[in-house]
Amino acid sequence: MRIAITTDAWQPQVNGVVTTLTRTREELIKMGHEVLMVTPEGRRTVPCPSYPEIRLALFPRRSVTRELRAFAPDCIHIATEGPLGMAARRYCLSNELPYTSSYHTQFPEYVRARVPIPVSWTYAWLRRHHRHSQAILVPTEAVQTQLLRRGFQRVHVWSRGVDTDVFKPDVAHDFALPRPIWINVGRVSVEKNIEAFLNLKLPGSKVIVGDGPDKKRLEALYPDCHFAGYRFGDELAAYLAGADVFVFPSRTDTFGLVMLEAMACGLPVAAFPVTGPVDVVDDGVTGVLNEDLAHASEQALTLDSAACLRQARAKSWQAATLQFAERLAPCTDAATAGSIDGTYSRNRV
Repeated sequence: MRIAITTDAWQPQVNGVVTTLTRTREELIKMGHEVLMVTPEGRRTVPCPSYPEIRLALFPRRSVTRELRAFAPDCIHIATEGPLGMAARRYCLSNELPYTSSYHTQFPEYVRARVPIPVSWTYAWLRRHHRHSQAILVPTEAVQTQLLRRGFQRVHVWSRGVDTDVFKPDVAHDFALPRPIWINVGRVSVEKNIEAFLNLKLPGSKVIVGDGPDKKRLEALYPDCHFAGYRFGDELAAYLAGADVFVFPSRTDTFGLVMLEAMACGLPVAAFPVTGPVDVVDDGVTGVLNEDLAHASEQALTLDSAACLRQARAKSWQAATLQFAERLAPCTDAATAGSIDGTYSRNRV
């Protein structure tokens, strides 16, 4: 099939959404599909407020229309709700084409962490954006339940995988720091709740791998913690393998791909019992979930790394991509697919 995937999140951004879409494209190509990625690359963009590393396309409707018409996809997937996603949605509705979409991040909670916009308002906008999607793909059953309770329809699970050829415990970084080593990997920003980790009273050393808008501020506030900046591929795997516990303080992630990557390196996880960790971590086996994050961290230190390896190795990108492909809505079904009642309207935008 010819599959078009539209996303506002793309390289050189470093996050779970970009990793998921990159690996999904690779697996789809291995399966024999032809894939078009409609991304901000090569377009006029502006930095996203408070996230300059995220570039938002300016007025992309015409260019998105040209790309999709030229490619003539059999299936269209809208991965994000930004300018490119909205342009692709309008194209599908205007041409009476079915499409699928995905929900990667708890966007309403992210917005609320930065500006005083009620979460209910943002969810209302998201329901409208996804209303005509033939399948809204989410990473876990917990997120599926959450969206269904908020009035979304046709919500299906599209799981995630981990590259165990890269993320493995074979080579461990020597931190030359007092142990145990407590590590966190991800975007250094307010919605990741990193200060909940940095404030923990724990023995040994805390390491933060990643970058983001809060990095300089947190470095100044927590001089005893170690900020390593971005690390990628084998180097990131070595950092994980060289630590003792992966501490994941986020309360807003829908999945938390980095937890799987940590477990693939033999690292148990300490996290809050919230959406994301509850679907990724086997509590008491591959990590510990507790509202007392310090207690969770100390208990995770006692767990067997072999269990972490077994769980991570059971999660493949091939299996995740098969889930994705099975939910796609072929454009040849446009005559009967449409919206909830089986019809489209050019005015439904």
